[in-house]
Amino acid sequence: MELDAQSEQRPKEQPTSDWWKGAVIYQIYPRSFYDSNDDGVGDLPGITARLDHVASLGVDAIWLSPFFTSPMKDFGYDVADYRGVDPIFGTLADFDALLARAHTLGLKVLIDQVYSHTSEDHAWFQKSRTSRSAEKSDWYVWADAKPDGSPPNNWQSVFGGPSWTWDARRGQYYMHNFLPEQPDLNVHNPDVQAELLDTMAFWLDRGVDGIRLDAVNFMMHDPALHDNPPVKNDGSKRTRSFDFQHHYFNQSHPDIPAFLERMRALADSYDGRFLVAEVGGERAQEEMELYTRRPGRLHSAYGFLYLYAEALDPELIRSAIDLWPSDGVTGWPSWTFSNHDAPRAVSRWAAEADREAFANMALLLLVAMRGNVFIYQGEELGLPQAIVPFDRLQDPEAIANWPQTLGRDGARTPMPWQKSARHGGFSDAEPWLPVDSRHYDLAVDAQETDTKSTLNLARRFVRLRAQYPVLRTGAMRMSTAARGGVLAFERGSGDDAILCVFNLTPEEADWSLPAGWRIIEQINSDRSEGALPAFAGLIACRT
Repeated sequence: MELDAQSEQRPKEQPTSDWWKGAVIYQIYPRSFYDSNDDGVGDLPGITARLDHVASLGVDAIWLSPFFTSPMKDFGYDVADYRGVDPIFGTLADFDALLARAHTLGLKVLIDQVYSHTSEDHAWFQKSRTSRSAEKSDWYVWADAKPDGSPPNNWQSVFGGPSWTWDARRGQYYMHNFLPEQPDLNVHNPDVQAELLDTMAFWLDRGVDGIRLDAVNFMMHDPALHDNPPVKNDGSKRTRSFDFQHHYFNQSHPDIPAFLERMRALADSYDGRFLVAEVGGERAQEEMELYTRRPGRLHSAYGFLYLYAEALDPELIRSAIDLWPSDGVTGWPSWTFSNHDAPRAVSRWAAEADREAFANMALLLLVAMRGNVFIYQGEELGLPQAIVPFDRLQDPEAIANWPQTLGRDGARTPMPWQKSARHGGFSDAEPWLPVDSRHYDLAVDAQETDTKSTLNLARRFVRLRAQYPVLRTGAMRMSTAARGGVLAFERGSGDDAILCVFNLTPEEADWSLPAGWRIIEQINSDRSEGALPAFAGLIACRT
């Protein structure tokens, strides 16, 4: 088998401070994980009660989506108090109990931090909007109207419409890259940076092991407020006004990396802390490389390459790996096939009839890849995207763009814990989003005793990654010999090398195991030569 190599030293045993490198991290969406007090919304005590399930997967860490004080216009990504727990989720003491239980189970804990914007209810914004001379008057992005009263420039928000809202108290517009209820912080301001670093230290002092930075490339804008240029109309579908522009000036300012270096220096003053960024947009790859460039910037970053991809094929995998060379300068990647912001992968990439076979194969592929692995809650059960009727939608983007986009609610419905229980055992009360009828048969208790269930396969695959260090940190070299829908790559080198092969199609493919290899794991197949069945995957080591 011919391989196009990336040079990388064989990984040595990792020090404790590098626990994150190659880690498997389980994302928890608190609203939908488990409701401990039967109000229809998941909470922190509910997460604590179900952490044994997460630990049973063998993952290294959990990532908690926002649980902070918030009016929930964007379900927690509009923060009104960075250091408070919203009552719907519990108390700060509940968080401390969750953290302690996770650490007892050997799980690291990452939290979300949103430093590009706050809620309009945040005390900082309430002070900033009172007048142009008020305390914190320059903590947000304010600008005068044009002579005709129109917004300062043409910037458009992610959720549709202009990025500017008029405020009569100041007689100015304020900027918001997302909802009008989410005013953008002026992170150019040294006082704002200092406060954000103090906030980060508050949680690190409390014992969290890492931070996932939301929308990190939206943290700074062009102070000159230049107009964004239009995108050339290529005939592709555009559902949002945001899609009509190149976002050169409302985000991605060149001063962002310097602030990230300050964050990293703070994180490094603690032992074994981990910083990972979410980076989306048309220049996401360029920015991920910039924000993780060694030394001294973020540990890792992930984008939306897989989350928005319409199909999974070998070229997509190859393009992703080529973007993260092992050159000693480029940072370390993180990968996720599903999360709270995108339709579940199994529904995007496979027909309903192939759902289980594809879900199992995709999990094996994910844990075989070079980089950190994020598994989204319910992915270990093979959950398809839930169908949420219009009258139950909660996502503001889905409601605004109905029916042109699927929105995010279908990936956020409650975890099914018990097949025969009301609302899948998530809550005795009517949940904030409905449980899809297809999810009951995939509940945790329905899969627990079936050794061939997606849940038990997920456990097996995560253990495999832990058993073979090259699957965590070894080089990844794509095969030039595989053809069609067959994906083949090696992890590591020499006697420690691992061969990974996947048929990404619903059709049988010609492929035989090369001499000198023996299979140590496979899915949707029990053959080693002649052909690779539909959605088959296998892992082999040297004989």
